[in-house]
Amino acid sequence: MHHNHRYMIPKALRQVTLWVHPEGRVIGSLFLSFHTKNGPGVEDPCAVLNEAAPFLVLQRTAPEELRFYNKRAIVRVEYLEEETPLEEGAGIKTLHCQVSLMDGSLIDGVVRYPLPPNHERLYDYLNLSKEQFAKLYLVDGSICLVNKAYIVCVSHLQHGVEPRWLPEAVEISETSA
Repeated sequence: MHHNHRYMIPKALRQVTLWVHPEGRVIGSLFLSFHTKNGPGVEDPCAVLNEAAPFLVLQRTAPEELRFYNKRAIVRVEYLEEETPLEEGAGIKTLHCQVSLMDGSLIDGVVRYPLPPNHERLYDYLNLSKEQFAKLYLVDGSICLVNKAYIVCVSHLQHGVEPRWLPEAVEISETSA
């Protein structure tokens, strides 16, 4: 079979770790475009996960094979950031949070996103309807893209303060019937 390489679109490979339901942990590489909608520069994995196409292409590591994963089955994706993260300013809002997933995982992270004035809350970010995956910057410098469909709840974190999941203990006195 003759392959005509003139019609192939060059792509960059970015290693990622996917947690797929029900398969579990999958290691491989995403195919990223060398040009973004904003011009030259390698595409961000977050853009690939949040585009409208229902499937993404992953070059698996072990076993080495090409697979097409349904984005709705992907619980989360982790990878190392190659660029410095956006700093607050110029409309970028920084929100510290803890995400609780259906599988019992708790993920502490930071959202950095250009939110419009009067819509700068964590609630507003989570309700961006065009994005299926929320992007969290983790303490170790990696990125975690979380499928919003697998999120049970999200709590605000004061920087360095653990969230309070249960109300303070209240003493209940016995009552007579």
